[in-house]
Amino acid sequence: MEFEQSELLKTLPTQFFATLVAKVNQKTAAGVDVINLGQGNPDQPTPDYIVKATQQAVADPATHKYSPFRGLAEFKQAAADFYHEQYGVQLDPTREVAILGGSKTGLVELPWALMNPGDTYLLPDPGYPDYFSGAALGQVKFETVPLLAENNFLPDLAAIPAAVADRAKFFYLNYPNNPTGAVATPEFYEQLVAWAKQHEVGIISDFAYGALGFDGQQPVSFLQTPGAKAVGVEFYTFSKTFNMAGWRIAFAVGNPSIIAALNLLQDHLFVSLFPALQQAGVAALTDPKRDGAIAQIVQRYEGRRNAFLAAAAKIGWHAASPKGTFYAWMPVPDGYTSESFADLLLEQAGVAVAPGNGFGDHGEGYVRIGLLMEPERLVEAVQRIGKLHLFDKED
Repeated sequence: MEFEQSELLKTLPTQFFATLVAKVNQKTAAGVDVINLGQGNPDQPTPDYIVKATQQAVADPATHKYSPFRGLAEFKQAAADFYHEQYGVQLDPTREVAILGGSKTGLVELPWALMNPGDTYLLPDPGYPDYFSGAALGQVKFETVPLLAENNFLPDLAAIPAAVADRAKFFYLNYPNNPTGAVATPEFYEQLVAWAKQHEVGIISDFAYGALGFDGQQPVSFLQTPGAKAVGVEFYTFSKTFNMAGWRIAFAVGNPSIIAALNLLQDHLFVSLFPALQQAGVAALTDPKRDGAIAQIVQRYEGRRNAFLAAAAKIGWHAASPKGTFYAWMPVPDGYTSESFADLLLEQAGVAVAPGNGFGDHGEGYVRIGLLMEPERLVEAVQRIGKLHLFDKED
């Protein structure tokens, strides 16, 4: 017997990253030495102190039982303490923290919890492709808000039509930004809170790259802004801060009514996370080795950024230096689209990049470079691209 997929599943967008991986795998299977700069998967291991704490937790029979539905109290307290230490934000762990199996889960499930079919939310363009999956599954509408280079890839709030703003229920934002590497400023967040109150729009801050700021600057948390908790929440994942992408540990913090809705939905979907993973989260956030481990990760990515951009400049490929994340947002040369340029690099240089149009219409004209291998390999990728003579001149 063969069973047809639901009409709801048929509305899902094509999984952008799965398509990209398939292309790379096909070239690799043909024997090509592909340098894969299209991924967003941290390449380094989880810090050893977290691994050891997890091993101890897994060996404890107490962690083999069901978790409390809404997670361990000590994990929620650790999340609240972390936000207070890092950002000066006060959180009630019983009302303002939700434990998640990865921040993607919370971002995609939020429309189920807080929107009705036909409601509208705002999504950044370019933006994380799985935001669109949440719209399809929640059967909600969306309007996109352009992120343009001339605005430092921050949305122009004044340019959003009042009718659109008044109709919107939520606005998703992501800084440090995937894919552009831009960061938000305190001044922008102050304007955003005022705008959200004026139009009664909830703000959903995707802070996945919250620890990854360069040039000595720590990225700003949306919740640091006066009045932010009144209008929104922030999602924080361990995937990038601690090289824990496969562990699927995250939390949301902020507005109690949004947190309550997420928790209620998850009561019916999950029994929180494996308790040993929650203990791993506690260790990650509270161990004295934490700050040193984070600093080492940030330093590694900043060194890779510098090596890549210096090599790219030598072949005449220039872009604004990313201030956060582990991506570079690079322009496509004249005569190519994002897709055709990415295909050319894979076919003729054995270099995989993520075409910008996969992140939205305003991603056209760019490719996203993942800085997820050592500098020598990044430089080799640029040298391969340079041999194609796609840019005007070499410096």
